[in-house]
Amino acid sequence: MGASDFFIRPASGTASTDWLRIPDVDISVSISRRVTRTVLHGGEGDDLIDEGAESAIYTVKGEMGIDEYKKVLSMFRSGQPYIHDPFEERDVKTVFSKMEYDGAQKQFVFEFIEDIR
Repeated sequence: MGASDFFIRPASGTASTDWLRIPDVDISVSISRRVTRTVLHGGEGDDLIDEGAESAIYTVKGEMGIDEYKKVLSMFRSGQPYIHDPFEERDVKTVFSKMEYDGAQKQFVFEFIEDIR
């Protein structure tokens, strides 16, 4: 698996001990801007308006045991967790958009969408 550590904490967590560390994972991020495109009839081309909003989607893949899975599942069901973005070195409020776990292989895939406040 990967070479990064992944950190997640529940929305209600405020202490450093509330963070759950999952070692050796693959983390990727996809960031896109919101753009409005208007086709100009009778004119040439189209008009693009950059709305300035960005959406970051984090995908985390790796291995973990059933005990860690149960902790993450509890966070999935209890609100919007925070994750640590290892690329920008900041904590990010997110929405869990996808969660997969294979108990036999102990493999997981999580997908988070950044909650822009």
